[in-house]
Amino acid sequence: MPTPPPVKPSAPALAAHVTPGTPRSQAKENRRQALLAAAAALFALHGFNRVSLEDLGAAAGVSGPAVYRHFQGKQAVLGDLLLTVSRELLDGGRRVIAETTDPLAALRRLVGFQVEFALGKPDVIRVQDRDFSNLSQKDQSEVRALQRNYVEIWVEVLSLLHPGTDAVELRMRAHATFGLINSTPHSIRNHGRKIAHKTARPLLESMALAALTVDVPEAP
Repeated sequence: MPTPPPVKPSAPALAAHVTPGTPRSQAKENRRQALLAAAAALFALHGFNRVSLEDLGAAAGVSGPAVYRHFQGKQAVLGDLLLTVSRELLDGGRRVIAETTDPLAALRRLVGFQVEFALGKPDVIRVQDRDFSNLSQKDQSEVRALQRNYVEIWVEVLSLLHPGTDAVELRMRAHATFGLINSTPHSIRNHGRKIAHKTARPLLESMALAALTVDVPEAP
């Protein structure tokens, strides 16, 4: 993915306290989001260790030292990026459970949610796959906990569709499905996002549902 275009720098930050909801606080949050978007693109393209704070700042339209107004350092940017997306996944999974009582309908919604995430944020997936070890120990533990809870939402739904099936097998189904869905955007990204969404979405959803609902014959 090409480096995000620079954003026009805002005026230098003032020392005054930022009140939530003010134009200044919103501008600060917008800059923070721009830095996270730049981090996802640059870390995915070059790898965490080959991207500097100056690179991140330039992609977001600020100087390297200005990044410290939003994050304690490059590792903190990586942590915020992966923690944010992990919370988004867990929150989305919980919404599905809260809003859907039929287990098959809930599974369809979970699959659609995961496909939407994978097609919309392939850079974040690549960053986690390659640079997870560069997180602080604290952030690694928190990301693992959030994502483990997300997997258990899938296991809970699958247990209703496959009563009597061991949770280990259901967890294996969920992880295999994540692998199918999350790896595909990297192989189709050269065709453009519009084509990817039009062609890959129904295919991924159908294949994922088939893998999650198929009855496995007992071993002889």
